[in-house]
Amino acid sequence: MKVYSCNNCQNPLYFENSVCLKCSHPVGFDPVGMTMITLTPGNGRVFSNATRGKEQYNYCQNAEYGVCNWLVPAAGEPGYCIACALNRTIPDLGSDQNRLRWRNLEVAKHRLIYSLLKFHLPFEVEREGEKEAIEFDFLADAPSGEKVMTGHDSGIITINISEADELERVRHKQDLGERYRTLLGHFRHEIGHYYWDALVAGSKSLAKYRALFGDETKDYEAALQAYYANGAQADWNQHFISQYATAHPWEDWAETWAHYLHMMDTLETAWSFGIHIDAKVQMVGKSDSPRDPYEEKVFDRLVERWLPLGFALNSLNRSMGHADFYPFILSADVVEKLRFIHGVCGNV
Repeated sequence: MKVYSCNNCQNPLYFENSVCLKCSHPVGFDPVGMTMITLTPGNGRVFSNATRGKEQYNYCQNAEYGVCNWLVPAAGEPGYCIACALNRTIPDLGSDQNRLRWRNLEVAKHRLIYSLLKFHLPFEVEREGEKEAIEFDFLADAPSGEKVMTGHDSGIITINISEADELERVRHKQDLGERYRTLLGHFRHEIGHYYWDALVAGSKSLAKYRALFGDETKDYEAALQAYYANGAQADWNQHFISQYATAHPWEDWAETWAHYLHMMDTLETAWSFGIHIDAKVQMVGKSDSPRDPYEEKVFDRLVERWLPLGFALNSLNRSMGHADFYPFILSADVVEKLRFIHGVCGNV
């Protein structure tokens, strides 16, 4: 995530800000220019770019609920931004709890969509003669007790809204023995299944995928049952990014894909702040690589910067008495899988 600032007073802005906390100008994210824009109010819902007054915008319709700060062109009727337009089902907003959960879901989803836009990944593909587009269902467990399963099916990404509740997510994390579980991670994992269908299935990359991740044609349900019954193999961290990645080649892809997006977004944030830590764990000035990791073609350069950054972040967390920020091991096998994903994304 880039570091943004108010065009009026240069105060730093978080990606989710809808107002500058220093000068009180409204601000919003333009997904076309991929930048935050400082605004001045106009007539009704119309806002003008504070530095280029001829550019006019509306906020996304979901701004009225406080869940979106993205902008749409003012021409035409007000509508939804590119991220909110992907929603098929949102939570019942009749309770404060659901409204808070929806906001948390949208924060994570918008960060996901930012990364997809940076990669220029398609939001709709044609498979077997039919269009398959990304859509989101944010659902709650039924009053009868029937559980909503977070997952992906033909472009439809379902998220159980309980995952947007920190206490619930920590409980699931402990129950499943996971060291790392985040709401944004769920989005990145499930979108990974979509992009396996969109970028790998039936492509020239499939043979290479199978060499790295395994044969995805093996029985998926049986593989999951075996994983939940027996757990991961003892040396799983020598070959996989997580224990769950051992369940099936599709899950290995999705877990590794999510990790790749974690890595790219965090590197972009670090580089935007001018943070670069070399192999000797020293702070230095500028890198000879592009300032934007999404533009870096040489994957090894990303790893060279990612590993010491992860070590530094873990050390900072330990200094504060927290568990490791980055509880992962990047084995040689995992690096090759990440390299493969980097190549797939770079060839879109």
